[in-house]
Amino acid sequence: MAVFETLDLTKRYPAVNALDELTISVEPGVVGLVGANGAGKSTLIKLLLGLIEPSAGSASVLGYDVRTQGRELRQFVGYMPEHDCLPLDMNATEFVAHMAQISGLPRSAARERTAEILRHAGLFEERYRAMSGYSTGMRQRAKLAQALVHDPSIVFLDEPTNGLDPAGRDEMLDLIERTGRGMGISILMATHLLGEIERVCDHLIVIDAGQLRHHGPLGGFTGATQTLDVEVTGDAEALAVHLERRGVASVVDGHHVLVSIESEPPFDLIRDTVAELGVGLVRLEQRRHTLEDLFRVQGVPQEVAEGAPEREGAPANV
Repeated sequence: MAVFETLDLTKRYPAVNALDELTISVEPGVVGLVGANGAGKSTLIKLLLGLIEPSAGSASVLGYDVRTQGRELRQFVGYMPEHDCLPLDMNATEFVAHMAQISGLPRSAARERTAEILRHAGLFEERYRAMSGYSTGMRQRAKLAQALVHDPSIVFLDEPTNGLDPAGRDEMLDLIERTGRGMGISILMATHLLGEIERVCDHLIVIDAGQLRHHGPLGGFTGATQTLDVEVTGDAEALAVHLERRGVASVVDGHHVLVSIESEPPFDLIRDTVAELGVGLVRLEQRRHTLEDLFRVQGVPQEVAEGAPEREGAPANV
């Protein structure tokens, strides 16, 4: 069963269509949601949570109609918002346990589950410390913990690595991956960093100006190309010339020789030519498409393709 579906889902504001007749069906897994500034990512998440009303169309999450069954739905859904939302005068145990009780867990079960999820999030040793003294990374993990404490079937993460340094980003992505793979919770992760999607996601959704541009398994966008990447030490130009003479189209790119594959990859020929020239072979592999390639080809704004910081436009964040 799909974890969420939309049919002609539309959200209009006076000056813009934040979401325009979006129709999509998403299976369980870890799904990346990407789009340019103001594309409608936050709007889509809030519609799926039943926090705002659609202008037209319909949507369901876990089989619940978001328009009429929002209260029933939210007990099975977790949400980690992008913006700061923590009551900093509380400690993590008090806050996460309170959120567990709001989601329907009895007090004793909420305390027990809170200890488990704070250990999962790497905050167990700091669980009684006021969150005002937390680093940005710790606060992000506390936000994730409250989204997971009631054991949801799906969790929506809006820019979960926002404000983190590279080390903190790696820790958060590892945590998201463990949550999706290890705990079996479906995840919809909105991000502007394509590398994050390639690292943790199974599927990709691309929206632009409120419209669906791409949707499908990540492997469908990052499959192998018809190019071999031969990295060498020594004279790459000489290697390319010799391969050309033997009928293999080659292009030099610094210390790399890019070899076109027309039928079978010419591994033996490359090996023999490298040995003949005395060139050092560092790496030989078939290149794969990247999400950046997809975005460049399709003309998606460079702020996303290059990983520039993104903020939703004002209408999309209502």
